[in-house]
Amino acid sequence: MEFAPRMSRFKPSPSQIASARVRDLIAEGRDIVKLTAGEPDFPTPDHAKAAALACMDANEIKYTPINGLIEMRKAAQLKFKRDNGLDYGLDQIAVGAGAKQVLFNALMATVSQGDEAIVPGPYWASYPDMIQLAGGTPVFINSGQNSQFKMRPEDLDAAITPNTKWLMFCMPGNPTGAVYSPEEMRGLADVLLQHPHVNILTDDVYEHLIFDGRVFSTFAQIEPKLYDRTVTVNSCSKAYSMTGWRIGFAGGPKDIIANMSKMQSQSASGVSAVSQAAAVAALEGPQDFVKERTANLQYRRDMLFEKLNQAEGLSCALPDGAMYIFCSCAGTIGKTTPDGKVIENDEDFTMYLLDSVGVAVVQGNAYGLSPYFRASFVAPEEDLKRGGDKIIEACAALR
Repeated sequence: MEFAPRMSRFKPSPSQIASARVRDLIAEGRDIVKLTAGEPDFPTPDHAKAAALACMDANEIKYTPINGLIEMRKAAQLKFKRDNGLDYGLDQIAVGAGAKQVLFNALMATVSQGDEAIVPGPYWASYPDMIQLAGGTPVFINSGQNSQFKMRPEDLDAAITPNTKWLMFCMPGNPTGAVYSPEEMRGLADVLLQHPHVNILTDDVYEHLIFDGRVFSTFAQIEPKLYDRTVTVNSCSKAYSMTGWRIGFAGGPKDIIANMSKMQSQSASGVSAVSQAAAVAALEGPQDFVKERTANLQYRRDMLFEKLNQAEGLSCALPDGAMYIFCSCAGTIGKTTPDGKVIENDEDFTMYLLDSVGVAVVQGNAYGLSPYFRASFVAPEEDLKRGGDKIIEACAALR
């Protein structure tokens, strides 16, 4: 079989590859501490599960509209108004099988050969591949630990060209947990106002996972003049612990939403009725438990952060949100493992952790910045303690 040239333009998700390797090792009987996946270990809310069961009991499990059941679009409409102060008509709401598909649909519907999309780094590993698959070119703005992994207005301005079609913006950041203050968002918005040809694709899936009393804001909220140029994407996966239900949604301009739905019609068609019923209940139901879970995640963040910063050769910035610590392993580069292998890069270091002490993390080069690694703190507390101690042990064994 001769494969299409597009297949050479992207690669499988590094985090999913890491998670699959961990599953294989566990199946072989290895004791592995899994700090790879961005998947909360909290259960799906009971009222969401009850709504899914009610949907099945009522046999309301037929094909669904391409752009989502009206109940689902109304729930997304409510969420955007309640949480972000954004008003969208029902024809401005798109529903997909997870935020990833919604982002993919937006890019496939709008990006042509020669178009550029700005990707602040470190970035979620899927962004560049989705852009390239659509025929576009990712333009990276790399921000390091000294700037708290945040893009400055002058960096954004310098990256914009006449070919720029999108700014892809994730906040809180994956893999860094970086959170921009309203004032920092204002500075970026002022730059975007000077370049009316640039659209904004915001990935807000970690919106509610913000720590230490910080405040979330999104572009169409912070600057109403950007409303008609912004597609605001969210999902039920992170805040409501509904990763496997595969429900994402977006609010945006009618013409973009209509073409995203057209893309959806020829790929996955309408999203599962059962998943939409659960999502409606989650979005419209009680929200207090989200804050309680976020407080628990902050506690876990602090636990893992303390452990990692005790490890020789590692240096971590405290993340302001999301569910990851993006940790520098620069101090381990050039050192030798007990079996005589030299650590030459972050991939070597992550493999050393997996092979020597059974701790799974994801290498930083998957997110555009080395030498770092991403460690998820949504694992059970005992695993965080055990994993942190094992990393300290592995770092101490390097020479």
